[in-house]
Amino acid sequence: MNFLKLSIVIAVMSLTSVWLFADSDRNEKKEKSRREFAPLPEHAAFKTECTSCHQLYHPGLLPERSWKKMMDGLQDHFGENAVLDDNVKAEIEKFLSENSSDRTETRRGKKFLKMIPANESPLRISETAYFKRKHHEIADSTYKRKSIGSAANCLACHPNAEKGYFNEHEVRIPK
Repeated sequence: MNFLKLSIVIAVMSLTSVWLFADSDRNEKKEKSRREFAPLPEHAAFKTECTSCHQLYHPGLLPERSWKKMMDGLQDHFGENAVLDDNVKAEIEKFLSENSSDRTETRRGKKFLKMIPANESPLRISETAYFKRKHHEIADSTYKRKSIGSAANCLACHPNAEKGYFNEHEVRIPK
């Protein structure tokens, strides 16, 4: 009788552990499929300098040439003087280049890049063809809501934007 009980306990424990490992594997796959960009590497200067004025934008949203153009125009960065020390500027530009849509292999980055003509270097993510296609159903008046402000405020609707998550099932458009 003890042998039977022991056999049942071992069988239940085995099935439970298989189920737990399988569930863990499913969660890991779900997390990877959810990620449309590589996780953003930590970069202190990028984070400090850029978030002093706005949210972090994942470098994979634009090609290297756009980031270069942006960094070369910091004296008039969307109406603001964002000039940096030469060493800090070079460090951030290198980071942006290494993580740009044409230097990383990500699903969403490839889609952005594919829709940007090779002779163009857009500075506004919200003016790219891919962004416009994905947001075509959003009225301009929605972006003007006080809770959003503009199409540049990704975090207003995409709570995980700074992590590179833009899954449409996670979008929450504020009133």
